[in-house]
Amino acid sequence: MKYYLIVGEASGDLHASHLMRSLQARDPKADFRFFGGDLMAAVGGTCVKHYRELAFMGFVPVLLHLRTIFRNMALAKKDILAWNPDVVILVDYPGFNLNVAKFVRARTQIPVYYYISPKIWAWKEYRIKRIRRDVHQLFSILPFEVPFFEQKHHFPIHYVGNPTADEVRQFKAAYTQSREEFCRHHHLDASKPIIALLAGSRMQEIKDNLPMMVAAARQFPHCQMVLAGAPSIEEADYRQVLRKVEAQQGGEAARCVRMVSNRTYALLSHASAALVTSGTATLETALFRVPQVVCYKTPLPRLVRFAFNHIIKVKFISLVNLIADKEIVPELLADRFTLNNIVDELRSILPNGKKRERMLREYLDVCHCLGEGVAPDKAAEKMVELLQAPN
Repeated sequence: MKYYLIVGEASGDLHASHLMRSLQARDPKADFRFFGGDLMAAVGGTCVKHYRELAFMGFVPVLLHLRTIFRNMALAKKDILAWNPDVVILVDYPGFNLNVAKFVRARTQIPVYYYISPKIWAWKEYRIKRIRRDVHQLFSILPFEVPFFEQKHHFPIHYVGNPTADEVRQFKAAYTQSREEFCRHHHLDASKPIIALLAGSRMQEIKDNLPMMVAAARQFPHCQMVLAGAPSIEEADYRQVLRKVEAQQGGEAARCVRMVSNRTYALLSHASAALVTSGTATLETALFRVPQVVCYKTPLPRLVRFAFNHIIKVKFISLVNLIADKEIVPELLADRFTLNNIVDELRSILPNGKKRERMLREYLDVCHCLGEGVAPDKAAEKMVELLQAPN
């Protein structure tokens, strides 16, 4: 069968590549064409457009790149029509993908499957109307989405387990590098605790969050800070931000930061604590049992706090707290995103900190909620079953 996949960022490339391998195992004749990245390309098929040309976040960047976004959207629609796949599989990235779904549903008989469902429980809940109309099958990786879609909106979905949990389990089973070897390879001091800095996968997130993360971590000279480089960001871009950090904070600010590119899981295997921008990284950090502080700078912080208290329908922004349905990790966003707050919370989770052991115990609740299912395998099995079923 012919599978057309669309992802819009690095995490989608990772999850889609695993789904593609699982589809290959169940459909030896699987043929892939996609908007994706290097990991998907390594599985096989034809990459029509790399996700780096799609990933724009925030009002201003989107506005500045509207022409590119519309051109890519038109290309996707035209290419789907020309290739005529057996199914279109959309992975997260709802602003772009729901538009594609509308087109495919209106112009073709091709079924639309959504893997990693849009997070409409957090914002833009009105999108449920578009999902009902344009998406044939929805595959969820978050357990709390099942009651949201099925009980609140009466839209059946498939919970297939969480791919991040699968990926962490697989990495832990295969990873053998000792702390001493890791530190030696990256020119670190094996005797010092590591504070991991996970500042996001988009350039704007990094510009917003990394300076304050560095300023906070510098308050603990007995530790060393290591920045996790995202695959979607060039090292030169990180260096540019760090130069600005040094200009603002003085001293050796930027030179105190070691950088590890495309090895976030290895870094988390040896970190004592982490400062993390909200997203999948918060869940990854919890699964590696690294105590963390969630840091997220926003414009107009008081207005955002008002919206969070009175308009936004979720209590938390981090996947860890959302899955557990309670506050396990501190969330310092909007008006709570201050240097003093970050320093205080970081101190409390470093070795011998007063909140460290409780956070580690409560991480077990998150693991239990996610279950043991292998998400891409379960999703692929269900997709092939549905596609092969008689109409």
